[in-house]
Amino acid sequence: MAEPDFYLSDAQRELQRALRAFTAKEITPIAAKCDAEERFPVELFPKLGALGYLGLRFPAAVGGAGGSNLDYAILCEELAYGSAGIALGFYVHMALACAALEAFGSETVKARWLPPAIRGEKIGAWAFAEAGAGSDAGSVATRAVRDGDAYVLNGAKLFITNGPIADFLVVVASTAPEQRLKGLSLFLVERDRPGFRVAASLSKLGVRASEMAELVFEDCRVPSENLIGRENRGFLDALRTLTLGRIASAAFATGIARAACEATLAYAGTRVQFGQPIGSFQAVRFGIADMALQVEAARLLCHRAAIAADRGLPHGREASMAKLYATEVCTRVVERALHYHGAAGFMSESPIQRFYRDCKVFELGEGSSELQRDMIARELGL
Repeated sequence: MAEPDFYLSDAQRELQRALRAFTAKEITPIAAKCDAEERFPVELFPKLGALGYLGLRFPAAVGGAGGSNLDYAILCEELAYGSAGIALGFYVHMALACAALEAFGSETVKARWLPPAIRGEKIGAWAFAEAGAGSDAGSVATRAVRDGDAYVLNGAKLFITNGPIADFLVVVASTAPEQRLKGLSLFLVERDRPGFRVAASLSKLGVRASEMAELVFEDCRVPSENLIGRENRGFLDALRTLTLGRIASAAFATGIARAACEATLAYAGTRVQFGQPIGSFQAVRFGIADMALQVEAARLLCHRAAIAADRGLPHGREASMAKLYATEVCTRVVERALHYHGAAGFMSESPIQRFYRDCKVFELGEGSSELQRDMIARELGL
């Protein structure tokens, strides 16, 4: 499938080409095995780091490679094309954990953690969600109480991607419970810090190559210099950076949908029924045409939001539209792919069943479809 790349620079087209080659060599061949074993291939971290991909959007001062939001959207799509689960692990590391450190961490924290993280030598996680706190961020129950030159953390986190493999976590904790959302702060917690433990690894329906855990903090004493950003304002400050998450989610969905569409196009040309390839039947032809149309539209909405962000333009509505459309389109495209593959797509050895299990989570994460519709309506003045 050809992309409408008239707006991409030569460097971005080369980035896209190089990422496709990397994905074809390093990710696609192991995607099914990692999914079946529910294992993230941590050996890919230094490989991506050595190529500079983990440093996209980070400044050279911390070992980054620079680049734009559009560059990052290209990265997310190409990684997700190979494996949505593997792509998700890299996203959490880069766009949540490392991005929070770069934007709000002290110079000491950044100097210690960001260069090795960008090289792929240290893995990060974003520890926000809890049993009672998801979309309702103000319900975070993990507490951080100041005690001299440290904070003492108590609580539990749930559904934390990279939790079992992370060397450091950016933890959202309440420092002023009565203020709810306005009383949340961010802390860097090292894996080996006393009082922190991984309580359980969690098994999932999809994106199984990303590893997820329940985390527990029991009188976990964190030095005050590990406070990321301002006390009682760290999480609100970090929310300003999360628009990128919606753009990344749209890019992930586009990558999965593209993979499903391309696989279906190839299958329709080789699967023979009633003496002819199924792609010669109008119902199938029209269905695949609709799939291709939706993939292209999803990519354009995603890239429009990224370009607006790069130009410093308002892009909240654009990011929500891209995220909403691309993730819902991905689910529709993958469902059609499974339908056209029939029993062959339902088998465990088929990548189509993996795409089918992977796609739904992107409608939920980074703000559900309902939340995106509400934000779009508010942006429209309703």
